[in-house]
Amino acid sequence: MGWISWLCPGINLKRWLLLFAVGVLLCALGLALFFNYQLMGKAEELLFQMTYLTTGRYSNGLIMTMGVGFLIVGFAIMVYGTRRLISSVVSVVVPDKNGSLMETIFMQRKLTRGPAITVVGGGTGLSTLLRGMKYITNNCTAVVTTADDGGSSGRLRKELGIIPPGDLRNCLTALADREPLMERLMQYRFQGDSPLAGHCFGNLFIAAMAQAEGGMEAGLNATSQILKVRGRVIPSTLEDIRLQARMTDGSIVTGESEIPKVRKHIKKMMMLPADAQAANGAIDAILNADVLIFGPGSLYTSVIPNLLVEGIRDAVVRSKAIKIYICNVMTQPGETDGYGAYDHVQALVDHVGTQFLDYAIVNSQDVTSEQLRQYDAEGSRPITPDIDKIRSLGITVVPARLISKDDLVRHDPRKLARVLIALIYRLRLFGRGMQFFDYFFMRAGMKKLYKQK
Repeated sequence: MGWISWLCPGINLKRWLLLFAVGVLLCALGLALFFNYQLMGKAEELLFQMTYLTTGRYSNGLIMTMGVGFLIVGFAIMVYGTRRLISSVVSVVVPDKNGSLMETIFMQRKLTRGPAITVVGGGTGLSTLLRGMKYITNNCTAVVTTADDGGSSGRLRKELGIIPPGDLRNCLTALADREPLMERLMQYRFQGDSPLAGHCFGNLFIAAMAQAEGGMEAGLNATSQILKVRGRVIPSTLEDIRLQARMTDGSIVTGESEIPKVRKHIKKMMMLPADAQAANGAIDAILNADVLIFGPGSLYTSVIPNLLVEGIRDAVVRSKAIKIYICNVMTQPGETDGYGAYDHVQALVDHVGTQFLDYAIVNSQDVTSEQLRQYDAEGSRPITPDIDKIRSLGITVVPARLISKDDLVRHDPRKLARVLIALIYRLRLFGRGMQFFDYFFMRAGMKKLYKQK
């Protein structure tokens, strides 16, 4: 059909194009009359004759007034026709978008040009971060651990022979540009006594997509398209791995879900097999990132497992990106009992084998007594910021108020996003060498520009 298809009735475009053309003609006529230009000779002659018959004399002022009138009317028709034409197209292409078209275009342009950010981690902490990151940039990649062996993910791992989809599901949902109904569906967990009881629908959906598309990577890409994910979610490895922890007493515990249960102090994390290969996209995402972010999340079972994959560990060290660690706000029983922020940072450095971090973001907000009472039974305590001790490692510390207003003590996604975007754009403006601005901007400027309610 080609261009002729544009002439078909019912597409609701031709009328507004015609109206726009009428506006252009009126504007042209108005300009000709205003400047007394002779390209519109017959029209001008007729108007002069009408003027003479009604007033008894020729009046250039009246002709110019009419020209201005035609210009105003023509311009108004052009604007109205253009608005209706754009609205007609947008209502078909993006029918679910609300608000101003200009705001939508501006926001999409801003997000598309945002920095390339790669986040390394897993668990609920990573998904919390990603909920705020999608308002900073569309160029966000999550490299997610695949060591989970409990719950629905563990069952699917054993029964279908796939990598555990739980953390991947949480990250996809967090980055998705979707309606709340889709989020509730992906997070829905079956109840009752059926074989599906305990399974999360999102896990089953990802497992089905992986089998339908011929692999987990292709399945995740297809799921991302369905959920309209702002960014990418990549597993750190596609191999079947298991975590091991060597405790300070010399004992070794195997299994991600078993490690916290023994309630011992962890000395070193290991992985079986030790030579597991990184997923293809994971290394590229790390090497091509402008900013690398580690955490928040379980230190030993969510963040560090990614660094045990040899290819990823090497890529992190070689990457020229700005490297930021976001420390948790509460200790995790069985993993980080008694830890401060310095202990978290030191554990990361020890497992990588070299000091690789540029910045550490720590919480400086006090936890209320009401919130603490909920954690007393399990022995979880607020993590101390340890600012001076972390600085002794050559890492710049960014203290900020990061706790949400909920009863549970966790990071607020928007607060965390504000801190990150302030730091990232400060670095874009002044570069890494402007250490003087770290304290001035983050402690003074950010309070003014990114005031938190």
